[in-house]
Amino acid sequence: MIVDIHTHLFSTDVRENRGNYFADESAFRLLYESPKSKIVSAEETIAAMDEDDVDVSVVFGFPWRNLDTARKNNDAVAEAVARYPQRLVGFCCLDPTVPGAEEEAARCLDAGLSGVGELAFYESGISAEALDRLSSIMDLCRERDVPVMIHTNEPVGHLYPGKTPNTLAEIYRLVTRFAENRLILAHWGAGLFFYMLLKKEVAQALSRVWVDTAASPFLYRPEIYTVAAEIFGAEKILFGTDFPLLRASRYFREVEEANVSDSDRKKILGENARQLLGL
Repeated sequence: MIVDIHTHLFSTDVRENRGNYFADESAFRLLYESPKSKIVSAEETIAAMDEDDVDVSVVFGFPWRNLDTARKNNDAVAEAVARYPQRLVGFCCLDPTVPGAEEEAARCLDAGLSGVGELAFYESGISAEALDRLSSIMDLCRERDVPVMIHTNEPVGHLYPGKTPNTLAEIYRLVTRFAENRLILAHWGAGLFFYMLLKKEVAQALSRVWVDTAASPFLYRPEIYTVAAEIFGAEKILFGTDFPLLRASRYFREVEEANVSDSDRKKILGENARQLLGL
């Protein structure tokens, strides 16, 4: 089984009228103002999955600040999952710091969605205040025993749309603050797994943390797979494409180029996500 843990899905109105959302959603504008930034339907997602032999995809929208927009996008995700229950798994996505976020997350989980994310702090960094506002949703997800995906990115290197001012210290503070939650750190967790090599504390702190591979071909050389597997463990790596940003086939080529072992390949491309999501 091949499971893509990280794909984006938008409502019909967002797909057809994205410009209407730019004025009130500066982060959305930053990522999607360019016509080259693709926005797809559930049917387009399924078609790409069929072409690339992906069995299941986790779909979610965007961390909208407008709660009504988030609610409509979450409903679109839930409807897509209902249409393709064997192929799609849905996460609730919203800005976790806005009033009513916890109630919306609870509504989505009650409706059958399987986790929360990708939560992002595109314009602020992961401040202490942001963690305080995040705590109610994290409490909910811990009680429901569902995973939470957090957007992270490497704090060095070139700038690009969606690269946040997060630091490794901020990400680590989030992980330790919510140590009992099951966390998915997107985009290789900003490289935090390297510090598993420290003799104290970090290995325990990351015991309930996974990283995904989303956008990896744009960011890292293929050997990231074998390096991360050696340091962090292949069982902690989740295949994610950030579709429609990139297709799964691009990642498959890099996994082959990296000479990932057959057993690790099976874990990374699907087995780990299958176990995490209870598929």
